[in-house]
Amino acid sequence: MKKLVNKFVSLLKTVFPSTRTELLIFLFFVILYGANAWFIAENFRIVYDDRIPWDGYFSFDNRAIVQTGGGFERHPLSNYFFDGIRDFALWISGNHYNSVFRLVLALLSTIVIALANVSVFKYLNNVIRLPLKISLLILAFYGLFVTNILLSFTPETYTYTLLFLSVFNYYSARKIQDEKPISFGATILGSVFIGGLTITNIVKVYIPFLFEKKIFWNWKKIGWAVAKIASSVVIFAFLFLWRLQFNFQNFLNKTEEQYDKFSKPKITPLWDMISSWFFGGNILFSSYEIRDYHNKDKTFYYKALFMDVYSSAIPYIFIALILTMIIWSVIRNYKNKLIWVLVITFLFDVLIHCILKFGLHTSYIYGGHFVFVYPMLLGWLFFSYRDRKILLSLCYGLLLILTVYLGANNLYRLGEFYQFLETYYQ
Repeated sequence: MKKLVNKFVSLLKTVFPSTRTELLIFLFFVILYGANAWFIAENFRIVYDDRIPWDGYFSFDNRAIVQTGGGFERHPLSNYFFDGIRDFALWISGNHYNSVFRLVLALLSTIVIALANVSVFKYLNNVIRLPLKISLLILAFYGLFVTNILLSFTPETYTYTLLFLSVFNYYSARKIQDEKPISFGATILGSVFIGGLTITNIVKVYIPFLFEKKIFWNWKKIGWAVAKIASSVVIFAFLFLWRLQFNFQNFLNKTEEQYDKFSKPKITPLWDMISSWFFGGNILFSSYEIRDYHNKDKTFYYKALFMDVYSSAIPYIFIALILTMIIWSVIRNYKNKLIWVLVITFLFDVLIHCILKFGLHTSYIYGGHFVFVYPMLLGWLFFSYRDRKILLSLCYGLLLILTVYLGANNLYRLGEFYQFLETYYQ
């Protein structure tokens, strides 16, 4: 019993703030994101409107996610998750889909993204062990990302996926660093929660097993790793098939439909979709375009907002600088196992979106699957220069400049987003 209590306490310390600094960081982001979420949910219909089936802003499917958990072919277990969130929001709002309902959904998203940011800080502080001022600068930079701003008021699978992936990467990094195995419980929980919200992300739960100490030189360790993965897959598969009423052919048919729908080439050049939307759109806002949409029976017409590609050289230079720093971090730390956990995790999304082209034309919404990698890799770059003060100061100064530009650009674009809401979603 005592062992179970200790494990539960350890889980709480992993997920929630466990020090005074972490608590202050959490409260800071709750206040910062929460003010924005409160303003949007209280004054506009965009967070949830029963008449808008999809794509109200940046291709997020708020209503579909809240009501059904999304399509089972991509979100196999998310209906169970969002049933609880929806019922809780309805309980608070007195069973009405009103501003209170929207506010509860938005503030839950705020809390989740604030916790995800705390997990990133834990990684920078406890795994990489950076000086506090460097960790805080990286976190400030990360906190201004498009993905974090948008998901902090958006009830979507990406919002909760970002938290679960951030927490799991921190947890697995600590285990690898301490030369301890990832537990059965963590493997199963990670598979169900991370894979349950987006099926392809289940692979990311198993990547850290490749880097456990001497795992390929010990048959017993290999056996335990296989047993953990197999157990989690069996449990996940059973829960998934239960939702499908064991009609697996329906899943295969829907998966093929979704791939055909979301992988068609667009007029925009491939290189620009990758740079402006996959790499850039999750970090730096571009200008917007407005399109006319309607629901299935054409009884309600509405305006939808999407990101355009970048229109000047500065954003491309900005993104190129970040990618250069990331690549240089990998080169500088190529002997570090934890670096390769992050790199493989990120390359998996590159494969899905940039090579297979799934959802590439709206890849700026997929940031919840991988943006946490950016601050972690930047943290390792600073770590590699810990004994070279001049180069460390240059990196710090460059990141400070990038943070100021990122904040100025994204706050300006957020103001344009408010204008869109005031015009069409009062």
